[in-house]
Amino acid sequence: MRTPDQVICRFRADLPAEIARRLAVLCSEEPKGESPGELPARYDEYLDVLASHAPVTRIWAGPAYAFPRDVVPGALPTMIVETNAHFLRTTFEGWLPDVLHRQPFVAMIEDDHAVSICASVRISEEVHCAGVETHATYRHRGHAVNVVAGWAIAVRSMGAAPFYSTSWDNIASRRLAARLRLSLVGVDFHVT
Repeated sequence: MRTPDQVICRFRADLPAEIARRLAVLCSEEPKGESPGELPARYDEYLDVLASHAPVTRIWAGPAYAFPRDVVPGALPTMIVETNAHFLRTTFEGWLPDVLHRQPFVAMIEDDHAVSICASVRISEEVHCAGVETHATYRHRGHAVNVVAGWAIAVRSMGAAPFYSTSWDNIASRRLAARLRLSLVGVDFHVT
C-alpha cells in the first residue's frame, strides 16, 4: 500500500527471503510526499523481480479508503454468526465457510435471506478491510451502503480501524465509497 507519506510492504510467507529483500528495497525507493498514482513508480521493476522467481499470474491495484467517524447506516444490518449463518444459504452459499473467520460479518436480510453482505476480508489487530457483495437482484437499493456502514461501526467497536479498498476499474465500488464519504488514503497494489 502506498500513501503520500509511506509505503507498506507485506510478503507471503513462502516468498524466498532474497526476493522479499529485493522487493523491500524497491518499496523503500518509492517516491514519498506526493499523492500516489494508480500504479507504483517501480511497477516494472517489481514485476521483473517477481517474474525471476515465478510467473506473474495476477496484478491488482486500486484505491484504499478510510471511514469518517460519523458513518451511520440508514437501516441496521444483522450480525451474521454461526447460529444464523443459514441466512446466507440461498444467496451467498460460498461465504458460509468464512462466517467464523471474517468477523465482523453483517448482512441485510429480506425474505429470510441475505441480500447484501459485508465482512472483514483482511484482518489485523489494528485494521480490518471490508469485503462487500450484493446479490444482483437487490442492487441499487442502498443495501451495500447499509452493510458497509454497519460493518464499519462493528469494526470500530472492536477497537480496530475500518478500511475499504477496491480496484480502479470497479466503478460501482468506487461510487459506493463516494456515497459513504470515505477518504482516499492510499493505493493498494497486489501481485501473485
